[in-house]
Amino acid sequence: MTMLSTVLVAGVIAAPAAGAEAPDLTGAWEGRLNVAGQSIRIVFRIDGTGAVMDSPDQGGFDIPAEGPTVEGGVVRLGVAAIGGSFEGALSADGRTLTGTLRQGGVAAPLVLTRQAAAQTAAPDPAAIARLVGTWEGPLTVSGQTLTLVFRVGEDGRAVMDSPDQGARGIGAGRPTLSGDEVTFTIAAANARMVGELSADGATISGTFFQGTMEAPLVLTRTAAGAEAEAARPQTPQPPFPYRSEEVAFDNPAAPGVTLAGTLTLPEGPGPFPAAILITGSGPQDRDETIEGHKPFAIWADELTRRGVAVLRFDDRGVAGSTGEFGAATSADFATDVRAVFDGLAARPDIDPARIGLIGHSEGATVAYLAMDGGLRPAWLVTLAGGAVSGGDIITEQVRLLSEVTGATPEAVEAAAATQRRLMDAVADNAVDGEAARRAAETILLEAGAPQDAATRSAAAMAHPWFRGFVAYDPGPSIAAIEAPMLAVFGQKDLQVPPDQNAPVLRRLKPDAEVVVLPGLNHLFQPAGTGLPSEYGQIETSLDPSVIATVVDWVIARAGL
Repeated sequence: MTMLSTVLVAGVIAAPAAGAEAPDLTGAWEGRLNVAGQSIRIVFRIDGTGAVMDSPDQGGFDIPAEGPTVEGGVVRLGVAAIGGSFEGALSADGRTLTGTLRQGGVAAPLVLTRQAAAQTAAPDPAAIARLVGTWEGPLTVSGQTLTLVFRVGEDGRAVMDSPDQGARGIGAGRPTLSGDEVTFTIAAANARMVGELSADGATISGTFFQGTMEAPLVLTRTAAGAEAEAARPQTPQPPFPYRSEEVAFDNPAAPGVTLAGTLTLPEGPGPFPAAILITGSGPQDRDETIEGHKPFAIWADELTRRGVAVLRFDDRGVAGSTGEFGAATSADFATDVRAVFDGLAARPDIDPARIGLIGHSEGATVAYLAMDGGLRPAWLVTLAGGAVSGGDIITEQVRLLSEVTGATPEAVEAAAATQRRLMDAVADNAVDGEAARRAAETILLEAGAPQDAATRSAAAMAHPWFRGFVAYDPGPSIAAIEAPMLAVFGQKDLQVPPDQNAPVLRRLKPDAEVVVLPGLNHLFQPAGTGLPSEYGQIETSLDPSVIATVVDWVIARAGL
């Protein structure tokens, strides 16, 4: 439920310190931004004429950037075209920029690593066509043989797997193809593979470099076309002991919006009890795919095997669903839930009196709003759902993320104080976007932001979705819920902190079952720090404790 959106924010441009020699920043700087459980690759390419930004995961290339400028070892880049900024400290060896990406007062850590500029150029379709697929080969180092796998998608992006080490989905940028020479760059591992593509396009023979180590590596194409990202261990695989049906439901409250999804049904005629899964923040597909994890596919599999039909659907404007995601608010998403609920209830193989909701993160807020609008599910499960206002959650996010990433106590308190003022200003002007913009801009200027940065950030905070989320207090909605309710939190969740939300929920709805599971993060994985950057590094998609807690509770409420 991180509220930093995938649209980046414009930056502060400062002049170099007088008399200082500006460092050479020429090249490409790449890192990953963790937003709402998603890992988004960000690249700044700098040459003698200036800089451009790429956001390859979003299909954005060659976006003009302002800067870079340097002051006291701090590098600043702005992207006015999309309202974005980055500010980071240059390492002593000139290879990394460690800093922060900001939007509307919300900050997210971002580490950029210098790499070859050619690695991030806009993709060459002909080169992509020659490399799309899965490439696998043995790497022998110090007498040990490890299998390495490179997977190149149709968009030209690559990831590397080291299955013998339990590592999957390591970013490998875009492989470059110069003549027949192929280069994969794995910035996170300080590694690269350089080899020659055979005439028949079946092998890449070359050398793998990592630090001072180099070893021969021959990759063999194992798939002619693009292969889906390697499945996490828990991702359900066929054959299944139940039926699966593609469905679609129009939303009468939003002409042009059709919600496409998958309905899994137990064997037999029914009518069956059913669960509707509601995704969290950001554009999500029906499986709520995050870093190769597909938690909604797992929930559907676990519940359907126990006799509960499950509907999971793509967010509006995502995958098979139509509509415009970016223009919608949480209240709009609530009408989508109502549409799929009504469509599901009309089916003869579904018992309309036994349909419940399972909402993850912002999905819980969407469920509350749908129930405010008259929806009456038989039961409700919230997974990392907020019980306080969005403004309160974002402020606490900023505090906790700053603490975990090593900010000084003074910096933590300053960031949280500014965030609190911003959230109060937005909430006070929730129905007036222009007033919210003006108030936020004033606070940002008082906090020391330059005029251009304050203007752009304030405009982002005036977006209807942001204003609605910040201002909405789910307290009255939760207190009014009459249906049985289970609320589950992860003890290490830094995005919807359990210490902030669980006690409030217990007070608002005393008959709800509230469970805080130890050691789990926002996605309910067993976690170290709980930081979003860990999501892709953890192989477990859903800890067994959360599966048992939720499935057993739902089965009991479904009368099975």
